[in-house]
Amino acid sequence: MSYSAKVSKDLLEIGAVSIQPNDPFTWTSGMKSPIYCDNRITMSYPEIRNTIVEAFVSIINQYYPEVEVIAGTATAGIPHAAWIAQKLNLPMVYIRSSAKKHGKGKQIEGTFEPDAKMVIIEDLISTGSSVINAVQEARREGAEVLGVAAIFTYELDISTYAFDELQVTLKTITTYSEMIQVALESGRIKDSDRTSLMEWKKDPKSWQ
Repeated sequence: MSYSAKVSKDLLEIGAVSIQPNDPFTWTSGMKSPIYCDNRITMSYPEIRNTIVEAFVSIINQYYPEVEVIAGTATAGIPHAAWIAQKLNLPMVYIRSSAKKHGKGKQIEGTFEPDAKMVIIEDLISTGSSVINAVQEARREGAEVLGVAAIFTYELDISTYAFDELQVTLKTITTYSEMIQVALESGRIKDSDRTSLMEWKKDPKSWQ
């Protein structure tokens, strides 16, 4: 079984991902979504988090082998970044959503060399705005951002455009499409649900 299918199955089984095509969730932004993803739950499951770390390491070794520092986004990306950095024996930093209002006013905690080759770790990608902010801050501080790696992406066009505009690559362990397929195969959703779920990905505003 591929990492994509295995992690999708694991996330569904522990309730990190919930699918409700007939009773959509409401995000903080107000957007309606048939899927809710909370990958922070994976911290409590050692075997699953180990699989996720292995999948991340596989992605990094394949796409970003020259990486010199691992960065986690605050807060959900931090634990995964720490485990990955430990596995790869690399320095780790984390990037806040904004600079601290006290002390030295840092937005990036930890240190790295000028022009260090960095991979930024995020737990999930919706619009992509938070991790895009992290990429921009890392670049301002002198890092060479090789790319972003995340557990899951909703595959929304808005995030695709954002990454393209910033000219940064995104690699994820699993995707919305893969999650729907695994949910269908495991009987968590019906075949009749699949069409509407895929329509949401194409046009989320149609569900508002």
